[in-house]
Amino acid sequence: MNNALTGKVALVTGGSRGIGAAIARLLAAQGADVAITYSRSKDQAQAVAEEIQALGQRAEVIAADAVDATQVIAAVDTTVSRLGRLDILVNNAGNFLTGHIDQLTLDDYDQTMSVNLRAVFTATMQASKYLPDGGRIVSIGSCLASRAGREGISLYAASKAALVGLTKGVARDLGKRGITVNVVQPGPTDTDMNPADGAHADAVRATLALSAYGHREDIAATVLHLVGESGRYITGAVIDVDGGFNA
Repeated sequence: MNNALTGKVALVTGGSRGIGAAIARLLAAQGADVAITYSRSKDQAQAVAEEIQALGQRAEVIAADAVDATQVIAAVDTTVSRLGRLDILVNNAGNFLTGHIDQLTLDDYDQTMSVNLRAVFTATMQASKYLPDGGRIVSIGSCLASRAGREGISLYAASKAALVGLTKGVARDLGKRGITVNVVQPGPTDTDMNPADGAHADAVRATLALSAYGHREDIAATVLHLVGESGRYITGAVIDVDGGFNA
């Protein structure tokens, strides 16, 4: 096994399922100790932690609702206190609230921006106090930030587009320390929330150049590239892993 991340500690928010869990597993497989946050299912999070431990790495499970900034800050602090350091932050936690603009509410706006943008800002702000020179920050965005593609996603798209601006600015802020800051924008990815055999999957595939859903491991592999030595000269970048949705 190529343990490219041996000695590193990573925090993956929303790491109990889907893309976040795939990222956590792959980082552990490459030698990192990994903390994951969850907001609903402790059992799912614990199952991922047990997989990480089975790979010979330390794992921590931290309850943290991304809508609450104080819990996000505490998750970063807890990672460092339990695992001794923090080298990699993966901002994966998010929500997907849809609706036409004339149906959305201010509460919808607050919920979406709190999870998809403020939580990333908060975790990044706090992590920057601990990350060593050469640290890594990767946020999981969405291909919908670049092209909405359909009705009902204005608020979600806005939150992910704002994430791009935040990322580029933080890349400038932390560049002198050699800390890279990037966004990975998945397209349709086969998860419990968006299954490749779902009711609307054929219509989704028709929007893609490759005509196929991605796998969560595709996203994890791109994150691994960015957080490893091979990603040392990539920062402020927006990388689509979307089957050509934005082509």
